[in-house]
Amino acid sequence: MKKISILFIVMMFSLVGCSGDGDGFSGDGGPSSEGALPGNGQEPGQNEPGVITAGEWNDLDNWDFWKNLKQGQEYGSMETYWSFYTTSRISVHVTGPGGVPAINVPVVLQKGQDVVYAVRTDNKGKAELWQNLFSINQANAIEGITLNINNGGVVVNDVKYFSEGVNEVTLTQLSGVDNRVEVAFVVDATGSMGDELEYLKTELYDVISRVKTDNPQASVATSSLFYRDEGDNYVTRVSNFTDNVSTTLNFIKEQSADGGGDFPEAVHTALDKGVNELQWSSNAKTRILFLMLDAPPHYDPQVISDIHKSILKAAEKGIKVIPVTASGINKETEFLMRFFSIVTNGSYVFITNDSGVGNQHLEPSVGEYEVEFLNNLMVRLINKYAE
Repeated sequence: MKKISILFIVMMFSLVGCSGDGDGFSGDGGPSSEGALPGNGQEPGQNEPGVITAGEWNDLDNWDFWKNLKQGQEYGSMETYWSFYTTSRISVHVTGPGGVPAINVPVVLQKGQDVVYAVRTDNKGKAELWQNLFSINQANAIEGITLNINNGGVVVNDVKYFSEGVNEVTLTQLSGVDNRVEVAFVVDATGSMGDELEYLKTELYDVISRVKTDNPQASVATSSLFYRDEGDNYVTRVSNFTDNVSTTLNFIKEQSADGGGDFPEAVHTALDKGVNELQWSSNAKTRILFLMLDAPPHYDPQVISDIHKSILKAAEKGIKVIPVTASGINKETEFLMRFFSIVTNGSYVFITNDSGVGNQHLEPSVGEYEVEFLNNLMVRLINKYAE
């Protein structure tokens, strides 16, 4: 059930920004001025930022809710449908001297010499790992499983599942990490996104500008990848990581929605390129990939296998995948996106009907959430993972 503290005017096509004093909605019902663009606030197009509304739900923080949801009759088949099995969760918290978070530390779940799952700790020293992630065989054979922390700096033999608590690890010394924040925006640009893409471009323009300002001590790098489907005039268009935000902003401004046709799109190709071909650095403090879409990948065994590989590689590189779902998705797509966020220690974001922008949005199967403006929500998440 969603929670909205203030009612606001539904906005459709011509939108005028109003000043406000909150992070989500201003007192008179218009968009908050906090998300305003520098200058005239009219790039790209004529839309104002702070228009699209959205909610966030973190399944890792609401684990009992997630377990009950996927074990229920209505959605109990979703794990088998996508071959993502999240029963064997293993949580790790790594600190250094004085209890400071150990950031960007490699954590590997092993069975003997075989790697089961590999991740890097985030800015809080946290890591999530999974045993039997793609297998329906969920026998709790914890015997023989070890955690290799920081390339053998610490080896944990007595590994416990999340149901038994968090595996706490302390390192005697820490390696330096670059105060670098890397954010990639991977966006569906097929014709079905036409009802929202121009608004999304304006929101992204605002997000990128503000994150640079909000993190003055950090090196902020951005990139963007727009994708369509096989048979369109392109499958992917890429703007690689750059410290010059204008490069990313100009690239986003030039994109438009077209192509597609059938419901599924080339999500697997976009993920592959976003994870494996964008130039993520190995020593960054923060890595986030926002995946913005309104349709699932093609339901094909090879496509699903490719997606599994990309998600494994994202986790290994320490990339948090944060989906942002737009109008038109179905429940299968919602659950796939939530799998992405869960297994990469990210969060799930969904656009809502409250702004009146776009076609009908699917009501997510989540608990109580707060409606926010999408640009404020994305900035909040980036700053949270970058602090």
